[in-house]
Amino acid sequence: MAIFKSLSLGLFASVAAAVPHGSYRRNDALTVSIKNGTVEGVHSEQYNQDYFLGLPYAQPPVGALRFRTPQSINTSWSEPLSAKEYSAACIGYGSDEWNYPKLSEDCLYLNVIRPSGYENEKLPVAFWIHGGGLTQGSAIDQRYNASFMVQRSVDIGKPIMFVGVNYRLSMWGFITGDEVLESGNTNLGLRDQRLAMHWVQENIEAFGGDPKQVTIFGESAGALSTGMHLVAYGGRDDSLFRGAIMQSGNPVNYGNWKADPSHFLLAASALGCGNATSKLDCLRTVDSSTLNTYINGTGLRLNWKPVIDNDFIQGKTSEQLASGNFVKVPIIDGANSDEGTSFGPKPVRTEQDFLRIVSSGQPVPLTTEQAQQVVDAYPADLSTYGVVVPADKPLNWVPPVTSGNASRRSDAFFGDYSFIASRRKTCQSWAANDVDAWCYRFNAIPAGLPDFIGATHFQEVAFVFNNQKGVGYIPAAQPPFTGKPDSFFKLAETMSASWVSFVHDLNPGEYWPRYEKEGAEDWVFDPNVPELGYAETDDWRKAGIDLLNSWDAEVLGR
Repeated sequence: MAIFKSLSLGLFASVAAAVPHGSYRRNDALTVSIKNGTVEGVHSEQYNQDYFLGLPYAQPPVGALRFRTPQSINTSWSEPLSAKEYSAACIGYGSDEWNYPKLSEDCLYLNVIRPSGYENEKLPVAFWIHGGGLTQGSAIDQRYNASFMVQRSVDIGKPIMFVGVNYRLSMWGFITGDEVLESGNTNLGLRDQRLAMHWVQENIEAFGGDPKQVTIFGESAGALSTGMHLVAYGGRDDSLFRGAIMQSGNPVNYGNWKADPSHFLLAASALGCGNATSKLDCLRTVDSSTLNTYINGTGLRLNWKPVIDNDFIQGKTSEQLASGNFVKVPIIDGANSDEGTSFGPKPVRTEQDFLRIVSSGQPVPLTTEQAQQVVDAYPADLSTYGVVVPADKPLNWVPPVTSGNASRRSDAFFGDYSFIASRRKTCQSWAANDVDAWCYRFNAIPAGLPDFIGATHFQEVAFVFNNQKGVGYIPAAQPPFTGKPDSFFKLAETMSASWVSFVHDLNPGEYWPRYEKEGAEDWVFDPNVPELGYAETDDWRKAGIDLLNSWDAEVLGR
């Protein structure tokens, strides 16, 4: 499933920043009383913000609670709990973890960032779910530190607070198998996020937040997760949020969410639990380091993912959207122009290569006829079907040999399959139900990316967080705004203000057209035009996207 593939492109996080950006006084008494006791945070003088870091929202998922649905905290503390340092990140596998070596199975913590001076008010809350393919990433990643976004909210007179959450990853959070399904312990990472939302409902008012004004948002697997909460439990509205933002991810994912029971059995056998009466109970007794070593080796080749469990995910979500069974709250939903450069295979030199790839089961098994339909819908004449990589090059631009002359066609298809077709379907579903939706295409190429990558996956994150200083990108990668013209910095301020405005007002701004049933338009964020963007009719690459969205759920497993 393409959405679970992660491409870091060298955008590694910096280990230098121990707390959200800014100087702070470690000895200040900054306390808040919540349901389980008093917590003590830290104040940033530079940003005039308060940080409450490493707040537990669940019992540690260790021992008998490993591979089990998250459990609410059932104890209280008599002395103030220090919330001045990040917790460990959840154990994950990939480059997002490399510069954050503090990893632990005990990781179900969240962070609260608020502007100082609003303690007696109820501020809207942005609840961030990180990406990373559900296999890596964390809320301690400094690319996601919220200091600049919260500062932007104060600057425009729409103050908000921010919550970032850790959740279990890979096999730890998405173990599958018959025993897992029968015991109700599926989709654990998603359930972690859900419990954190309940924690917010119970506790955020103590920090000056409004539990009735929560917006959930995320990127990539975080956006997928956001989408899953819109359709969770058959679309049941538990009043956990009033809005949602999805950046390159949706409540519809084109891929197979059927559990393969053999993977669980293979893991259990390899870890000495093959003959146990309850293999799941046996796996709970395996030493954490032994389990981690296995997952990081053989276990990485097994498919740990969300599954349809007739509970949290009750069926194919495209069918839920078609029937209107989703939480009907306003959304922002978008993707980047060149998503497919992160997910399309390379090289693709000829049309025959393209046909061979889609005929071979990439990214989903197709019949011979369906594979040919794909090739026909993404023709060599790029002018007939709109935006393809790279966003700022002429139509006769030739990709490098390592990519191949036909890679632009292939990348367009893989980008549509991974994110863009389902983004359009989601926006159309909201419009069909007369629910507010604002949809976008991000069309900026940050510093450090070669032409053949273009405005690819993840690149909007620095703009949304207004991270003009590149915190978290240094030293391993070039900061996104290095050497860029002033328009890039202004675009970051524009996008961050729009996200803040949506969290605050459920509307990103008058410039951005609401998505309608007829003549639907999205907004293109583009630093290369005078207004930093423009409205476009949402029909680009229509033939290919219509083809994908026309196939029923049996073809795409959606």
